[in-house]
Amino acid sequence: MDINDNIESPIEVKISFNKLLNKYENLIEDDNDYIVANARRVLKIAKKNPILRDGFSDFKTFKTHEKEINGILQDTFSPILTKNEIKTASIPYHHYTFNSSERFKNILKTAGDDFELEMKNMPDDQRYIITCAIILNVCYGYNINFKRPFYYEIPDANGIMRYYKILYNADFTEISPKENAPKITQEDYNELLDNFENIELWKEKFPPQSYMFKGFVISNIFDVTDDQSISNIKSSLIGEKKRKDESFMDGFQEIFQSLFGLKNIRVGFSIYNAEEDVFERVYGVGMNSFLLNDLESKNCSDALCKWSYNKLLLENEYFSVSDVDKSFKRSKGKAPHILVLRDQGFKSAIFAPIANDDGLMGILEIVSKEPKILNSINANKLVDVMPFIVTAVERSKNDESNLIEAIIQKECTSIHSSVHWRFKKEARSFIKDQMNGKKASFNKIAFENIYPLYGQIDIKGSSEARNWATQQDLSMQLNAVKRILQNASKIEVLPIYEQYIYQINDYLEAIEAHFQVDSEHQISEFIKNDIEPILKHLYIVDDLKEQIDVYFKRVDDRTDALYHHRKHYDDTISLINKEMASLLDQKQEKAQLMYPHYYERFKTDGVEHNMYIGESITKEDSFNPIYLYNLRLWQLQVMVEMENAYYQMKSDFPVALDVASMILVFNQPLSISFRMDEKQFDVDGTYNARYEIVKKRVDKAFVKGTEERVTQKGKISIVYSQKEDEREYLRYVKFLQAKKYLGDDVEIVELQDLQAVTGLKAIRVNVLYHKDKDDKAFYTYDDLMKEIKA
Repeated sequence: MDINDNIESPIEVKISFNKLLNKYENLIEDDNDYIVANARRVLKIAKKNPILRDGFSDFKTFKTHEKEINGILQDTFSPILTKNEIKTASIPYHHYTFNSSERFKNILKTAGDDFELEMKNMPDDQRYIITCAIILNVCYGYNINFKRPFYYEIPDANGIMRYYKILYNADFTEISPKENAPKITQEDYNELLDNFENIELWKEKFPPQSYMFKGFVISNIFDVTDDQSISNIKSSLIGEKKRKDESFMDGFQEIFQSLFGLKNIRVGFSIYNAEEDVFERVYGVGMNSFLLNDLESKNCSDALCKWSYNKLLLENEYFSVSDVDKSFKRSKGKAPHILVLRDQGFKSAIFAPIANDDGLMGILEIVSKEPKILNSINANKLVDVMPFIVTAVERSKNDESNLIEAIIQKECTSIHSSVHWRFKKEARSFIKDQMNGKKASFNKIAFENIYPLYGQIDIKGSSEARNWATQQDLSMQLNAVKRILQNASKIEVLPIYEQYIYQINDYLEAIEAHFQVDSEHQISEFIKNDIEPILKHLYIVDDLKEQIDVYFKRVDDRTDALYHHRKHYDDTISLINKEMASLLDQKQEKAQLMYPHYYERFKTDGVEHNMYIGESITKEDSFNPIYLYNLRLWQLQVMVEMENAYYQMKSDFPVALDVASMILVFNQPLSISFRMDEKQFDVDGTYNARYEIVKKRVDKAFVKGTEERVTQKGKISIVYSQKEDEREYLRYVKFLQAKKYLGDDVEIVELQDLQAVTGLKAIRVNVLYHKDKDDKAFYTYDDLMKEIKA
C-alpha cells in the first residue's frame, strides 16, 4: 500500500531523510569528537540503506527499515526526553505518523482503540489549497502568509477533551515540480489571490501529484487545553446564534470540564436584579441555577448567608465550598446556599460574581457531586475566563434592554414597520447633531399625498348590553342584602332594618323602571357606607354567618360589587376584540407583502383599523393607484372574513352579542404627521381634519329621514361621498358576490348630515355566512340565526 493512495494532493509524497543526512555530513568536520562519531553512525546507516536517502512511499518500508529509521532519528527523538516531549515525525497535514515520542504514544493509547487521530481546523479542500500555497512559496518565491493554528482534540483517561497545538518543523523537506507541472505565471498568481475558495481553479493550476515532495516534518505538539478552553469560552459567548442553540449549554459544560480537567462538574447561572435585590433564573434551553434550584427568583438575603452575601455582592469576590456536608454541619444547616446545594446532592461548589465597575450582574455557579474536587485552589482558573463572561453578560443585558424597548415600541406605540425607516433616518440625524456639538432636535415626521383607508367591526348594542348586565348584578346584590336583613329582623326586631329594606325595594323599583347612569354609583355608595357596616355587625350572629359569608364570596374585593353578569359582558368584549384583532393582524402580514403600507388598529367596543398607502411611505419610486385599489378590495374581503369568523365563534362567548361592519372611503390624498406628545399619527391640516370628524361620527349616523343607523348587523356598510367611489365599490361588491362572499341585497342610502360634513352616502350589502369553517353552504344573517338556533 502506498502513502499517496486515496489522497488527492498536488504533491506526490516520498519519505526521505536526504536533507537530514546532509546536516550530518556537515557535522563530520565538527571539533567535537562525540558529535563527529554520532554523525558517522547516522551516515553509516544511510549508506547501507540508500532507500532512506532516495525516498519511498510504500508502508512496508517503514516496517522493514523500522530499526534503521529509529537510528537516524535518535537525536531528534531523544530517549531522555521521550516521556516528556510530545513529538512526531510525519507528512505535513496528514494523520499518518511513522515515529513518535513515548508520551504521544501514551496519549493515543489512553484515548482508546476506537479513537481516530484527526487534525482539526483543516477541511479537505483547504488541505489541497494550503499545499498549493506552500508550493508557491517554496518553488516560486511568493511570500504568502498562509499559516494557521492546527491542533488535535484527544480525550484523556477521564473522557475530558484535551487540546494539542501542532507546530511544524519543515527543515527536512524539499519540493520540486514534475515535468507535467504547469508553470505558474504572475497572472496566475494574481488570479489565485482572489480565489482562495475556488478549489477547481487551484487544481487547474496545480494538478494532482504534479509536484514531488521529498522529506518529512517534525511535529512539535503542546498541550494547550487551558488556553483553548478559554478561547472556546470566549467564542461560545461571543456567538449569539450559538447561545440560542439547544446544544449550547452541553457544549459550555464540556468546555469548563476541559478547563478544570474534571468530568463531573456542571455550570449554572443566576442573574442579579439590583432593583429588587433578588437572584433570577436565566431563561434559555438547558440553563440551570443551582443557587435557586426550582425557584424562578429569590431574595439575595434568603439565598445567601451574611458572609457569602458580603463576599459576592459587596466585595465582588468568588468563594468555594470544598465540602458541602462539612459546611452544613458547621453552619448547623442555617446557611441557605449550603442547604440548597445539599438538597440537590452537590458536595462541592464555586460561586463567582459576574461583576463590572457598576456592580454585580449575576453569579457563575460551578458544582459537583464529589467533595473536595472544587476548591479555593482550582477556583483560580476562573481568573482568565471571567472577563469574557462579564463582557457577554454586559452585552446580554444591553440586548435585553434593547429587546424590552423594542417590545414597548411594538406593543405601546404606533411606529409601524412601514414607516420605521423614517424614524431611523431622523434618529441618525439627531445623533449626528449631538456628536457634532449642535443643538439636536427630533424633526417632524410627516408623510404627504397618502391615501387613507378606515374600517371597523363594531359590537352592536354594547351600551345596552352592559346596562342590562349592571342592572342584573345590582338587582342580585340588593336582593341578597335584603334577604340577610329580613332574617336579621326576625332575630332582632329593629326599625332600622325595615328602613333599609324599604330603601332597597325603592332601588330595585328604580332599576327596573328607569336605570340611569348614576344609579350604579348611588347603589354602590349605599351598600359600601350603609349596608356593609351592618353586615359586619351581624356577623357575630351565628344564624347569619353562613349567609353573610356566601354574600361576601360573591362580591368582588376591588369594587365591593357583585360582578357576575358584568364579568360575562367584559369577558365577551375582551374575547371579541382579541380574536378579531388577531385575525386582522394575521391577514395584514400578507397584505404587506402585496405592497407596503402603514397599518394600525385599536380595540374599543370592537376593532377599528387605519391604513395609509402612498409613495412617501414606501420610500421607493414604485407607487401606482393599482395598489390602492388592490388594498381597498383586500380590506372589503377581510371585513367579510372577520364577520364570518365572529359568527362561527359567537356561541363560545359568555354573552350573545351582534357585530356590524363599516368601511369609510376617502378618495382624496392627505397628509399625516407623528404627534410626539401622543405617540401616534394624526392627520395634518384643516381640510384633512374633515376625515377624522367623519371617522369618529359616521358609525352613529342615521339613514336620511329615518331613525335607522347606517351600520346594521349582517351587512357591510361602505360610506363614501364621490360618485367614482360608488362605481368602484359596486365593482368590488359584484366580484365578491360572484365569489359568494356577499349576497344580492344591495342598497344605496343617503346619510343625515354630520357636523360640518354633508353629502355622505353608503352602499349596504348583506354578508353571506358559513355555520363553521368546513360548511360549504351559504347563509344570510337571518338564515344563519335560524340554523344556529335550530
